[in-house]
Amino acid sequence: MAGPVWRNVYRLTEDQMSKLDEAEDNMEMMRIGTAEKILIGLLENDSECVPVLNVMAHLQGRYLSDFEKAIEFYDRVLSIEPDNAWARDERRRYSRYSNYD
Repeated sequence: MAGPVWRNVYRLTEDQMSKLDEAEDNMEMMRIGTAEKILIGLLENDSECVPVLNVMAHLQGRYLSDFEKAIEFYDRVLSIEPDNAWARDERRRYSRYSNYD
């Protein structure tokens, strides 16, 4: 395949897209530690990359049940994009399971 079928509005590089796909594949295969290492590496290079922050929040909440950490990552997304409906809705969902709010 020649690239993403979705619009690359965040202007991710090919390397970022590849690593993000790799992290998501690892999550699906329940290789959570590997996925988290990939995402941490991506965030070290770009701490405000919204797609990576969203995936990291998802990993923290769904796979690790660390709802407070998931909320922190969604808060970072919302500080960059206050109108990000996905982050807002997921943050609200995880807030129900935590004492974070």
